[in-house]
Amino acid sequence: MSPKQPEQLQLFTEGLNFETTDESLRSHFEQWGTLTDCVVVKDPNTKRSRGFGFVTYATVEEVDAAMNAGPHKVDGIVEPKKAVPREDSQRPGAHLTVKKIFVALKKTLKNITYKIILNSTGKLKLLKSESVERRGTLLS
Repeated sequence: MSPKQPEQLQLFTEGLNFETTDESLRSHFEQWGTLTDCVVVKDPNTKRSRGFGFVTYATVEEVDAAMNAGPHKVDGIVEPKKAVPREDSQRPGAHLTVKKIFVALKKTLKNITYKIILNSTGKLKLLKSESVERRGTLLS
């Protein structure tokens, strides 16, 4: 495996309970792989949690496994997202998590064709086309 940028191995976890500790965050996320770092970010003056943290895995595959395993609960619901470099975080859509896509395709395409097209772009978890009136739209 080629060397990866640190942000490719890191999850940004938001929505943390203010009582969540480094240890409880680590305990939850190490289910999906080896953690090289895990920290709940704290205010430098008050030492209280700021409600978010970072989890760093050893491999990209472990990051993907954790992302695919949600929803996550660590002292309440937690929303993990792949970390992006600070300079890129201001770009529109930098932190978006895509869960559902709508694809407009020809009415004449068969389901097997839909699967080939979508599987070539990533993991396909759910394919609904039989339950939708064929208007050239595929829900995935």
